[in-house]
Order: sequence, then structure tokens, then C-alpha cells
Amino acid sequence: MFLKPKPHLTARGFQVVVVNYAVTHREDLVFKLAGLSTVISVISSSAQIDLIDAAAQAGVRRFAPAEFEGQAGLRPQRDALDRGKRAALDRLQHYQTQGMQYTSFVCGILYERFAPGGMIAQGIGLRSGIGAEGDYLVHIGQKKAQIPYGANGQPATISMTSAEDVGIFVAAALDLPQWPPELRMRGDRMSVSRLVDIAEAIRGIAVACVGLFEHPVR
Repeated sequence: MFLKPKPHLTARGFQVVVVNYAVTHREDLVFKLAGLSTVISVISSSAQIDLIDAAAQAGVRRFAPAEFEGQAGLRPQRDALDRGKRAALDRLQHYQTQGMQYTSFVCGILYERFAPGGMIAQGIGLRSGIGAEGDYLVHIGQKKAQIPYGANGQPATISMTSAEDVGIFVAAALDLPQWPPELRMRGDRMSVSRLVDIAEAIRGIAVACVGLFEHPVR
């Protein structure tokens, strides 16, 4: 389902349905969701809330919100990048009491964030505001990086997975008889400083690093 036609997808044999997620178009959205058993969302903010409500009304059995990052329970209470995600999970917990299953696909950071051009070069995260190369900690092209450190003075670690592997995992999850609140996957886990070391070795460059400290280290 998209807000506008996607001829490149139609040409590849995909069924594209144009919808309006606004509550004023709820009846049409419910009609187009009728008969679906599972919805996997890649939208956020109020549009995702409207999609959840319409899915519940249409009798959709399972819903996966647009998470595809770290564990929701570890995010700060006032997350500047929330984009309605906490509200979406609250809404799904409400509908769970009415029989709708939901799960968050926890995959950590996508490897594509650190690729040339960032995620948006792969058509991912186009409206996220943080999809370009260098928007998240490391910019290999400009040879600079920010290294976050915890209160213990140790560099933070990140979990990473490729977008392709996430897609394979999500497709396999469709065959599960029951969905838990979270389904987790991880391609690798390392410190950001180790990630920079690998990039330097592969590219034969020196990356200028700036430390980000949670609390002053004394």
C-alpha cells in the first residue's frame, strides 16, 4: 500500500494499492485491508496509528510496526527520533487484548547505514531524516566518526544486520503460528571504535574520531 502509484513495482509483478491513511478515509482503508491476515508497516507517525486502527477494524490477525532497529524498551523516554513509535506499540498492546498479534522486528543498525550514500542510496529510510551517509555516527567518505562511550568509559557497542537478511527473517516469521512481542536478529555486534578500525583497514584511510561521553570520565 502506497500514497501514490509505484510503476516500477507494478512492472515487476507486485500488486500496488494506493491508499490515504488519514482518518477521514478510514472506510476506504478498511475496505482495502479486508481479507489480509498480516500487515508489515514501514510508515511511522500518525499514519501508522491510523493504519493500525484500520487493520484492527478490518480483522487483520497480525501487525508488525515500523520498528526495525534496537529494542523498544531500551529507548529513552523522550526519544527525539520516536516518530510515534511508542504510541504505535501502545495501540498494538490495546488491540492484542482483542486478539490481534503483533511483533517488533529487532535488528539493530542496518549495515547499509555505513555504505556509500547511506541507506537512502538503497531506497531505505527516505523520510527518516537520518538515512544519508554520515547521519549516524560514522561517515567513511568524509573520514570522520563519533564514538559514543558509556558511563563506565567503555565505547558503546552496536548490533548490525543487513537489510536483505532482515527481509529473509521477516518472510520466515510469517510461517510462525504465534508471534511474541519481539523477534530479534543480529548479524554482528561490535563497538563503534572496532567498526571504525575495520573501515580504516579495508579502505586504507585514517578516520578522525570524536568521543561522545554519557557522563564526564574522570
